[in-house]
Amino acid sequence: MKPRAPAAFERLDLLEWQLCQRIARLSLYRPWLATLRLASKLGDWPAWVALIAAQPWLHEAGHGYLLQYSLTALAAIVVYRLIKTRLCRERPFITFGTIPCREPARDRYSFPSGHTLHAVLFCTLSAAHTPALLPLLLPLATLIALSRIGLGLHYLSDVIAGGLIGYAFALASLALLG
Repeated sequence: MKPRAPAAFERLDLLEWQLCQRIARLSLYRPWLATLRLASKLGDWPAWVALIAAQPWLHEAGHGYLLQYSLTALAAIVVYRLIKTRLCRERPFITFGTIPCREPARDRYSFPSGHTLHAVLFCTLSAAHTPALLPLLLPLATLIALSRIGLGLHYLSDVIAGGLIGYAFALASLALLG
């Protein structure tokens, strides 16, 4: 039996598909498409692993931050996977043939955006511990979030939800671990 998304997603899909289609159409421009693909690949894991690994060199208490960032990311992944596999919202390119898929999807479902979740999570943690990195991390996080829609992999609401979940995990981590 195929999992079925909640009816709210069906209504949201209809509200968002035109916006997704317009944003995805921008990726017809090769330089923009290349930028989105690069941002997406960096958001897979390389940027965040580098940020985590750099903590001991950035701070005196860097080993503690390394542990905090790692544990927070792992906890977020567990919750993200639970949400994603329970809600089963199809990706825009699957639901609407007019939205092109410009990068292979890792799985079938789109809600929430894990790339955006981690981008916001690490930006928020970095804002608390290393604000000097924000001029680098904020544009990257923004591009990662845009890439999810521009590549046809997510709806805007997936990206917003991923961002909110990432922000909540970062705040909880900062409240618990400082």
